Amino acid sequence: MSIRTTNGHSHRFDSVLDTIGNTPTIRINRIAPAHVNVFVKTESANPGGSVKDRLALNIIEAAERDGRLRPGQTVVEATSGNTGIGLAMICAAKGYPLVITMADSFSIERRRLMRFFGAKVVLTPKALKGMGMYNKAKELAEANGWFLASQFETTDNADIHEHTTAREILADFQGQRLDYWVTGYGTGGTVSGVGRVLKQTRPETKIILAEPGNAGLIASGQTTPRNDQNQATESHPAFQPHPIQGWTPDFIPYVLQETLDHGYHDALLPVPGPDSIAWSKRLAAEEGIFTGISAGATFAAAMQIAETAPEGANILVMLPDTGERYLSTPLFEDIPEDMDDDEMAISLSTPSAQL
Repeated sequence: MSIRTTNGHSHRFDSVLDTIGNTPTIRINRIAPAHVNVFVKTESANPGGSVKDRLALNIIEAAERDGRLRPGQTVVEATSGNTGIGLAMICAAKGYPLVITMADSFSIERRRLMRFFGAKVVLTPKALKGMGMYNKAKELAEANGWFLASQFETTDNADIHEHTTAREILADFQGQRLDYWVTGYGTGGTVSGVGRVLKQTRPETKIILAEPGNAGLIASGQTTPRNDQNQATESHPAFQPHPIQGWTPDFIPYVLQETLDHGYHDALLPVPGPDSIAWSKRLAAEEGIFTGISAGATFAAAMQIAETAPEGANILVMLPDTGERYLSTPLFEDIPEDMDDDEMAISLSTPSAQL
C-alpha cells in the first residue's frame, strides 16, 4: 500500500459558517453484517460537532433576510445542547448575544461548550423536563423582546435539510441503490427535510425512524396539544426520561408533525438506551468513528434493519454528533481515568519502570 497523500487544495473559507455541511459518508467495514453495505453520514464533521449546526445557521440567516432578527438583538432558545452549541458558534461569528435555556439533567460539557462560545446558559429543573426549558425560553423572549429561534416550530429547520443534507445524500448515492435511510428525531427537522426529497426522488428508499424504547411518543399514537403558534403546550403522557440526549423531548415538535402527517417514514423502531451506548462504543473501538449516544441509538436501529435486509442492500445511517459532549454521561461511566491491571503490567514491563 502506498503512502496516503492529499490533493494540495486547502479549501480556504471566508468564515467558519461556510464550512457547515458537506459531511462525509463513510462505509462501515467491521461491525456490519456481511450481506449488506452499511454507511454512516458523520455530522460530527460540522464545525460545531453536530447536525444541528445546519438548522442553527439557517434559522439565523433566514431571520436576518426577512427582518425577524435585528442587528445586535439577543437570540434565545431552548435546547438539550447541540442546537445551543451550533447557535453559540454562529452567534459568536455574527455578533449576536445568545441566551440558552436547558434542563439541568443534560451533560455538563454541553453547557460549558456554549459558555465557551460566549453564550449565557439558564438552567431549568429536570423535574420540569423539556417543557420547562421550552417555556422559560418563550417567557424570556416575550419579556425582553429577544428573538426566539423556535427550532421546534420553524420551517427554517426542515428547509435546510431539504436543501443541504438531502442533496448530499443524493450525490453520495448517485447511480447506486439506497435501500434504507435511518434516522432518529429530536426536533424532526432532519427526517422532515430529507423525507421531502427522498419521497419525491428516491421513493424506493425506505425511511426508518427511531425513538427511545421507553419514550415512544410516536408509537403511542397520541398527539401533542399546540397553541396558535404551533408551540407545544403540554408534556406528552408517553414520555419517560431516557439516556439518548438529543432525541425525543417530552412533546412532539411541530417540525416532526410534517413527517407524521405526510407519511415520510416507512417504519418506526424503538431503541433501548443500553443498546445505544453499546453501539456507540463499538463504532469507536472497532471502526474508529467517535459518536455520541444518539448516534449509537440510530446505528442500533440500523442494525435491526440489517438483520433482515436483502442481500447487497445499501443502508445509510445518520450519526448526529460527536462523543466528546457525553463525557459526564453513562457513555463514559465505565471508562477509567487511571491505569487498569493490563496497562499497569505494560508499564512495568520495561526497565524505566524501576526508576
